[in-house]
Amino acid sequence: MTIDLTGRRAIVTGSGAGIGAAIAKTLADAGADVVIHYANSEAGATAVSESIVAAGRRSIALRADLTDSSAADAFIGEAVEFLGGLDILVNNAGHLVGRAPLAETTDERWHQIMDVNATSAFFATRPALPHLTASEHGRIVMMSSLASENGGGAGSVVYATSKAATIGFTRALAKEIASTSVTVNAVAPGFIGDTPFHDTFTPAEAQKNIVSGIPLGRAGTPQDVADVALFLASDLSSYVTGQVVDINGGLNFR
Repeated sequence: MTIDLTGRRAIVTGSGAGIGAAIAKTLADAGADVVIHYANSEAGATAVSESIVAAGRRSIALRADLTDSSAADAFIGEAVEFLGGLDILVNNAGHLVGRAPLAETTDERWHQIMDVNATSAFFATRPALPHLTASEHGRIVMMSSLASENGGGAGSVVYATSKAATIGFTRALAKEIASTSVTVNAVAPGFIGDTPFHDTFTPAEAQKNIVSGIPLGRAGTPQDVADVALFLASDLSSYVTGQVVDINGGLNFR
């Protein structure tokens, strides 16, 4: 069965590289027009957008600091104006920022990590809601993590906390807006290789050790996550809301 998103309009935050880029391209391959959001990766975001346009869909890359509510409001407004409405919001923007024991974590670092992973999703979703509820196919896909359940690797207490917060947000919002038929679900990736996240924060030897413990015998790929996001963004998931889909090769069970 082929998923057809022709005519759907999507925003994917943090889509200049890695999982976000894969999700944006996958939605576009299914027929959606996609706004690419980035904070720092301008070159990557521009390349993703250009590849979508080259494939025959509408796309634009927009920069915004989604940890600032005014900037998020402006970004959503500009994105919706470009798209002519909104059907799909993928809140993928996030970052580990850095590893540190809790005792060495400053107030500033706590707020920085919580803001980029949890607050940014709130700031993006709030102005997007009126447009999503006006759609007959409103979908919100949140990005959580295996860390939300197992606590993550060393020095990631705040990151794990922020990703657990996205699950609470997902479930509460799903209930709150269920009467509008907009669905809200989350994906929780485990170890996903070939991404800036692990290339930056997880040493090569540690990556090998993680992969050796995955029952399916390999690291996940950005496409593994994108395929699940595509399902959650489609009509095939119309009776699925408030759920968290684990994508970890059997490494952990919720």
